[in-house]
Amino acid sequence: MARNEVITGTERRRRWSEEQKRAIAAESLAPGAVVSEVARRADVRPSQIYRWRQELHTVAEVLIAPPKHALRAADSAACTGPVIEIEFAGRVRLRIPAAIPAALAAAVIKALSRR
Repeated sequence: MARNEVITGTERRRRWSEEQKRAIAAESLAPGAVVSEVARRADVRPSQIYRWRQELHTVAEVLIAPPKHALRAADSAACTGPVIEIEFAGRVRLRIPAAIPAALAAAVIKALSRR
C-alpha cells in the first residue's frame, strides 16, 4: 500500500506568480541593489532570485537617451540617426542603428546574451 504524506505549515512550497517573480528579479537588478538583501526582504534564497532571472531572461535595465548622449564623438560617423545601445554585464556594448532589420538585431542580441 502506498504511503502519502501531507506537509502543512511553513514547510510547504510557496507558489509565486509571474508578476511576483518579475518584480523581485527587477528589484534585484536595480542600481545599487544587493541580491541577498532583496532575497531577505522577499523571504527567498538568493539562488532562487538568480534562477528567476535566468528563467525570465532578465538581463538589465533599459535606458533610452537622445542620440547625442548615446554616442561618443568618435563613434558618431559610424552610426547616424537613432541608435539602440545595449551593454551586456559591462563586458560588451552593442549599438544597433534604426536601419538594421529587427530579425538581425534580435539574433545578435540573443547570441551575445548567451556569452
